[in-house]
Amino acid sequence: MMQFRAALFAATVLAVPLALAGRAAAQPVTGPYVSLGGGYSLESQMTAKNFTFNGASVPGDAKGVFHNGYDVNGAIGYGFGNGWRVELEGDYIRNGANKVKSAGTTTTLSGNEARYGAFINGIFDFDVGLPWLYPYAGAGLGWQNVSYNNISGGGLSLNQSRDSLAYQGIVGLSFPIAPVMGLSATVEYRFIGLATARRYDASIGGVPATFKTQGEYNNQFNVGLRYEFAPPAPPAPPPAPAPVAAPAPAPAKTYLVFFDWDKYNLTPRATQIIALAASDSKTQNVTTLKVNGYTDTSGAAKYNMGLSIKRAKAVAAQLVADGVPASEIEIHGFGETHLLVPTGPGVREPQNRRVEIIFD
Repeated sequence: MMQFRAALFAATVLAVPLALAGRAAAQPVTGPYVSLGGGYSLESQMTAKNFTFNGASVPGDAKGVFHNGYDVNGAIGYGFGNGWRVELEGDYIRNGANKVKSAGTTTTLSGNEARYGAFINGIFDFDVGLPWLYPYAGAGLGWQNVSYNNISGGGLSLNQSRDSLAYQGIVGLSFPIAPVMGLSATVEYRFIGLATARRYDASIGGVPATFKTQGEYNNQFNVGLRYEFAPPAPPAPPPAPAPVAAPAPAPAKTYLVFFDWDKYNLTPRATQIIALAASDSKTQNVTTLKVNGYTDTSGAAKYNMGLSIKRAKAVAAQLVADGVPASEIEIHGFGETHLLVPTGPGVREPQNRRVEIIFD
């Protein structure tokens, strides 16, 4: 029953983000990436049954209890640019043996259970409109080698490993690290279960014994890092069509928000300008706020295109926080094009590192 409840809880936690997939645009992890993580592992009780002792069947089950332990994992993966990514993961889990309960008695144990293996995972990333936070969820299927190392106590001696089909569910949060393009910190929960029963050979008081195990799973709480080798750079929007002859419109009101070199976080002065724009938009006949991001000419054009999008998203998020409806905001990134101050390539010009807020 406890195994069923834990599996149901993990499936529910996993299903909630997946149910939102139709409502959120995916953060486009594109191309190859690597990840590394680790943390705290809480292992369930292990149920042992089908005992034989000196070749004779013995009725009843036993429950093996383990100390909380640790896990590490690493993966190589590929993102398809639409939110979905796949990865091959290797892991190692270790929990010390604590005690065994059988026939109303409890026996203290020593030794440990160690596992290693691999999973193939499918994961979906979500864009929730915050440039510093991207949730993700996924599931995996794989194999685990489960080894009981030097388990002893009360005459029991067990030192053997067996393989099992395994599955896992993953939910987590990633936090892009602004100074390093493509690097993100991660915090996640994992539910790992063993899908097949395993037969072990042991001895009790020197007499041969066998048993089978089932109903084993781990709850893991991990932190880690993920690095994308080719962060996406959205293409520039197509040029607007030439306007037809019409009476000259009133000049659009524009607010300029400037950024430090190679940054997209907002300065105190930037938040003041954004707050003024948000306030003015409520008192004027404004239907759309265009938020256009730009960079200077230092750095690669592809990198600058992605940086201009991040700057525009940061300003748009602050406008929403200041009371502007998200439906009234249009976000564009133009990279190092449309320079405010014309320069040659590779020039760090502060006035070109900007976002324009234009009332329409």
